[in-house]
Amino acid sequence: MTPEPVVAESASVNVESPSDSPVDDLVLPAYDNGCLTDLLPALTSADPGPLPIRFGSGSRVLLVLDGLGWEQMARWRHLLPNIHSFVGESITTVAPSTTAAALTSITTALPPSQHGIVGYRMVVDDMVFNSLRWGSAERPDCRTTVPPDLIQPYAPFMGRAMALVTKAEFQTTGFSRAHLRGGRLTGYRTPAILVHELARLVRSGEDVVYAYYDGVDKVAHEYGLGTEYEAELAFVDRLVGDVVDSLPSGTTLVVTADHGQVDCGDRLYPINSEVLEGVTLFSGEARFRWLHCDGRDVARVAEAARSHHGDEAWIRTRDQILDEGWFGPGMSAGVVDRLGDVAMLPFEPIGYADPADTGPFELIGRHGSATSAEMYVPCVTATA
Repeated sequence: MTPEPVVAESASVNVESPSDSPVDDLVLPAYDNGCLTDLLPALTSADPGPLPIRFGSGSRVLLVLDGLGWEQMARWRHLLPNIHSFVGESITTVAPSTTAAALTSITTALPPSQHGIVGYRMVVDDMVFNSLRWGSAERPDCRTTVPPDLIQPYAPFMGRAMALVTKAEFQTTGFSRAHLRGGRLTGYRTPAILVHELARLVRSGEDVVYAYYDGVDKVAHEYGLGTEYEAELAFVDRLVGDVVDSLPSGTTLVVTADHGQVDCGDRLYPINSEVLEGVTLFSGEARFRWLHCDGRDVARVAEAARSHHGDEAWIRTRDQILDEGWFGPGMSAGVVDRLGDVAMLPFEPIGYADPADTGPFELIGRHGSATSAEMYVPCVTATA
């Protein structure tokens, strides 16, 4: 890979575990001041705005590496020589620091408060709705009964029919219809075809191209941040090098991510039974666990959660989260109804269990909370 010379070094970052961080070291999204929501306006206008990037004279390519947080980049710098030769800094993801909310914020340039995908699992039509799978335990396929353009009503890519490159199996999902509709989607089944299609699209005259790769996130979820994760980081760095080498001269490649990762091991804990008195439902995910309860019980549940779990997690009521602007401004009543009443966000490397939140394997690497390891993501560039 031969990107243009680096002219600025990235600032050093703290790569300690969240368990070594102070309890009040909570990171909130920097909406409109260096956040994922700023990427699309910058790319389409070729004006960096608040982002720590610069553009060459040619096309712009945005490559989203799912799960590659800024702190993980720093900790495993020796495995990422290509990416660390890029120019740039960290920016914040959105809240929750999870794929569904963050990718939708990238493609709509809107905070979750406005686009409405406010988490991995949220309440829709009185069911706990999985926004990535676009269904629930009782209704696994809701593409017709829960129209994606009603849940997320804003035109992705600011109405542009942008060229997109993502995994072929994602082309017809409900979530893709929610956050990618209107784009001209090219599917790939192997990383080599991802590289090939990006180069082909730019050479055909596309001025802006969006691409997505999910390998880092998948490996972190299944294996944690161990040797398998290190192997994936080394691979993805070579992939990024191949992308730069394949692009026409003058093309700018911007690399970012939707969130970082925390290795939770097998530390998926139950919530204290006293907290659960009056709780009727769980939503969210293990590191952003929403508790739903009778309105009269919110204060009691929140206080019990602080009493039993305040030494390992931030506890917030829904009203506190809205007042503090976690999801951004302008949340409609209909979107507010998708949230729970009390949120539990660990700052320790743990998660909170929900028996209804199942998948093909037990997750080891997790995200969703507001620690620096999860909230800071790269925004770095190289010019081919």
